[in-house]
Parts: sequence; structure tokens; C-alpha cells
Amino acid sequence: MKSKFLELLSQKYDCEEKVVTEIINLEAILNLPKGTEHFVSDLHGEYQAFQHVLRNGSGNVKEKIRDVFSEELSKEEINDFAALVYYPEDKLKLIKNSFDNKEDLNNWYKVKIAHMIRLIAYASSKYTRSKLRKALPAQFVYVVEELFYKTDEFTNKKTYYQKIVNEIISLGQADKLITGLAYTTQQLVVDHLHVVGDIYDRGPEPDKIMETLINYHSLDIQWGNHDVLWIGAFAGSKVCLANIIRICARYDNLDIFEDVYGINLRPLLNLAEKYYEDNPAFRPKLHADKQSTAEEQLQITKIHQAIAMIQFKLESPIIKRRPYFNMKERLLLEKVDYAQNVVHINGKDYPLNNPCFATVNPEQPDQMLEEEIQVINKLLFSVQHSEKLARHMKFLMKKGSLYLRYNGNLLIHGCMPLDKQGNMETMKIEDKSYAGRDLLDVFEKYLREAFSNRDVTDDLATDMIWYLWTGQYSSLFGKRAMTTFERYFVEDKETHTEKKNPYYYLREEEDTCRRILEEFELDPDQGHIINGHTPVKEIDGENPIKANNKMIVIDGGFSKPYQSTTGIAGYTLLYNSYGMQLVAHQQFKSKEDVLQTGTDVLSVRRVVDKELERKKVLETNIGQELLEEINMLKSLMEYRYMN
Repeated sequence: MKSKFLELLSQKYDCEEKVVTEIINLEAILNLPKGTEHFVSDLHGEYQAFQHVLRNGSGNVKEKIRDVFSEELSKEEINDFAALVYYPEDKLKLIKNSFDNKEDLNNWYKVKIAHMIRLIAYASSKYTRSKLRKALPAQFVYVVEELFYKTDEFTNKKTYYQKIVNEIISLGQADKLITGLAYTTQQLVVDHLHVVGDIYDRGPEPDKIMETLINYHSLDIQWGNHDVLWIGAFAGSKVCLANIIRICARYDNLDIFEDVYGINLRPLLNLAEKYYEDNPAFRPKLHADKQSTAEEQLQITKIHQAIAMIQFKLESPIIKRRPYFNMKERLLLEKVDYAQNVVHINGKDYPLNNPCFATVNPEQPDQMLEEEIQVINKLLFSVQHSEKLARHMKFLMKKGSLYLRYNGNLLIHGCMPLDKQGNMETMKIEDKSYAGRDLLDVFEKYLREAFSNRDVTDDLATDMIWYLWTGQYSSLFGKRAMTTFERYFVEDKETHTEKKNPYYYLREEEDTCRRILEEFELDPDQGHIINGHTPVKEIDGENPIKANNKMIVIDGGFSKPYQSTTGIAGYTLLYNSYGMQLVAHQQFKSKEDVLQTGTDVLSVRRVVDKELERKKVLETNIGQELLEEINMLKSLMEYRYMN
């Protein structure tokens, strides 16, 4: 088998010189500084804010600009140049309109092209020429390399270099070159992006985030609970589908279905119009920058009720056929006294507010109307036949996982289910028990199985995706129960409480984090757990860096509904060869504000860990892959050229 593999490898490296050259190249790369990792989490459809953080590399772009130009550019000029790098097309339009004559514009072009070349030279200093070449705008590679590597100590080529720049400008290519160099800079300052969960729900533009990620140069995704809900809907889970429609109705984002993914909601609206009226508990949370008529709001309110009741009915049979989900107390439709208008929860009767039980049969509450069955089946068909949604979900599966061990750190969106003593919680699934890393692995196995068999809708794999959304031992949910029903119908907030898994207070303790790192075979002295999912209430003094720097929580609240309680608009994390820095963000106003005023949304950086020695590629996941390549090439040398 080994000899057959080496024969195949020899077709690519068909002479000794090629093998030797590649070994030398890879050995050299191992000794370069590691690239910068950029961690973001809980984007929740907030495309504009995410775009800004991505384009400025959580402040990394401006940091590079300051390093190069702090002695020659003012603060205002640095901000202006940074805006050009972030949004080159938009900034160029503003700049061109500000010049009265062509000569002044051409002189500005010359200065900014020179600035861009210097910035890229600095930003690419830890990369190989080959990697830089791949990042450059394809149509200008030759030209940029000539300018980039120019050495003219004897001034023999001064006119030559000037001519290159002048010709670029005279041929009308300056805008394209500056734009290409701006995007090259953005790519160079961040080597790899980690999205630690929750791209979907709440915000209005998750599809645009997905398109951005699909085109990004290097990334991975750790699924969040909201991402898994969308994956589940596409994989055939009707209850997951009902949930994503309900959430979109709640946050006035139903156009994601119809306008973005081409899913026809008319059958659902017809059902809603037939059985439901206005209901304060189901009115949508309106966007400040989006206008909706009273008629549109009423339609959404009716749809919201219709899909919520379908959801509650779909949950019941899963709970009954999977007793080991331990969710019997969530059969709340069966705990309603429809004559007295009360619900029995935890031994007490609570009056129901704003009920909407027109489609419920009190004798068999989970029985769906034939109309409801037809509606959910039509919706599922539309979801599974949306080409754009299929592309996005397949990308999520390709790049995603429940957790990731990367460069010595554990990336996980939610939690590691623990008991009060800090032991790994055990869940029994069909007579077999799982805990710790094994539990997460079996969750992911079922999720991938369901996605691969999308025509099967009521099997264990599909049910397990819904459990990941709402189950007690789910690593993505991390609470005892999801109290959706109570929040709609019961005024007493005592019933709204969702008791968190002990993980969420035990993660403050270093010993707990060290045990979790060991569970995933990571070095507890060097590693960190990087978490999303739970907004950090900085406004109340909560610290996102916990457990003596072992735990870093980077969900500071990209989602606008959270920002009033968190006090900020998101945390991100940077990890370069010198160490880790946590970046806090203020609320993002608009791209136009950045372009006009140079305002940025970064507030403060906090050092998490500083490397005693600068970390090299050799010490990373990529380094281990390169070592394997080197060993294979050395085996090829012995097999083919040294016998």
C-alpha cells in the first residue's frame, strides 16, 4: 500500500531535484512565525458589523498602518487611509469627488499606491513570496512584484518604476489596483478565521455572512445552536423548521425565507389568516431601520402564532418516542386546562395570557390538523429544494464541527455538560452511555448522519438534531429546559427561568478548565477554551477572561437585541505569534460613518497570554501537517532516488 502511494506521489515529484526543493521549502516554512488567527462568535445575522470587524481584522489593519506610518501621517490621515483599506470602492468614490482637477487626483494616486505597497511589504513580512503572490490581485501580480521588490541603490531604475505607476494611472487602472491591494492587505493581516458559532437568527442578513465566509481565504466554523437548527431544518427535521420560522417571525426577518431563499410562505399565511387574530405576545420585534406597515405586522403576528403551535405539536411525539431525552415535563399542551385557561407547571397552576389554541384538540393536544400537516410538508419541500440554502448548509457541514482542537486550544460554541461537582455529565442514548468528548462525538455523528439522509424525517438522527437545540445535556444549549411556551403564555417570570448547566459557573475555576482541556487531549498548561454562546454582561462588570486566562468568552453581543444588557457590541480574539489579545467593540453605526469620519468601533485590547518565545509554524496544526508532508517526501527520496 505504501509503495503504491509513493508511486502516485512520484508522478507529482518526477525528479530528485523537485523533491529536494520542496523539502527545503517546507522545512523553511516551519521556522516562520505563525500566522494570525482571528476568532469571532455569535454573529446572528449582523452582516454590516461583521463585515467591518472582518475588514479591519479587529484593529489589526490599523495597527499595521500605525507601525509603518506613525512618524509621517497624522491621526486623521491614518484613519483616512484605514478607511481606504477597509472599504476601497466606497472611499475611492468619495476621494475622487473631492478633487477639482485631474493632476491633483493623479498625484494622490501615486502617493496612495506607494503607501499600499509599503503596507503590504510590512504585513507580508512573515509569509513566503509564494503565499504573497497568491494573495495579490491576479491582474497586477507582475506589476506589484516589480514595485514590491524594487531595490535601486544606484538609481538606474528610478524612471522605470515611475513609468510603471504613471502607466497604471494613465490607463485608468489605479482604482482597480488600489482596491486589489486593499483586499490583499485584509487577507494578509489575518491568516485564518475561526467562527465560533451562531451565524443565523435574530439579525436580518445571515445569508450575506454565509456568502462572505464561502469566499474567505481560510476558515473553520464551530456550529452554534442556531446554526444546527438551520442544518436540522434542511436535514428534514420539521420541528427544527418550525423553530427557525418562529424565530424569524419573532425578529421580523421572514423575508430571509421568501426573498433570500425563495421559500413560499403563502400556505402558512393562509393557515394563519384562517385561525388566528392579533395577539400582543406574538407581535414581531421591529428593526429600527426597517419600516413595516400595520397590515404587515398583523400578518407576521398571525404567522408567528400558527408556526409556534405547529412547533409545540411537533415536539410532543419526539419527547414520547425518546424517553431518554428526559423531557416529559415539556409536554405543556397536555398540561393545559383549556376550560379553566390555566397551565400546570412544576406543581402549580398559572393563568394563561394571550392564548391562541384555536387549532388544538383538548382531548389530543398534539394532534395536528390536516391543514397544518400539509403546510409543514410544503415548507419542508421548499426548504430542501432551495439551491441557495443547500449551498449554504453544505458549506456549514464542510467547514463545521461541534468543537475543534486547533493550535493547542479548544474551540466550542456552548459548553461541556458537567454536574455540580465538575464531572462530565453522562447521557444514555439507546442503552449506551456517553460523556465528555465521546458525547460530543456521538452528537456530531448523528447530525452528519441526518444530513446525509435528508429524505428520512423521524429517525433518531433527525430527532437528535432537535435535542442539540433544546436538550438538557446538549453541548449547544446548556440549560435544563427551554421555556418558550411559558414566555409566550405565562406572565409569572418565575416560569421563564432557564436553569444553566453548572459548566457556566464552574468555568470560572481553573481546575475545571484544565480537566476539560485534558479530556480533549490538550495541554492544560498551554491551552485555552474559547467559548461563545452566552453574552458577557460587561455593563455589570463581568470579565470575559476567566479561570486564570484558561477560559475566554467572545460573545459580547454582536446581536443588537443583546446590546442593552451587555453594554458592548461584541468581543473578538486575535492570536498571533506573540500571544493572544481580546478586543472589545462598541456598537457599529454604519459604513458611511467610518468613511466620512474615520470612526472605528474598537474600544480596548486586553492581553490574554503573551508568548515567552515567538511561536513558529512548527508549533501549529499546519506545522504538523507540513511535517507529515516532509516525512512522505523523505520516504519518496529513499524509495525512488536513494536505492
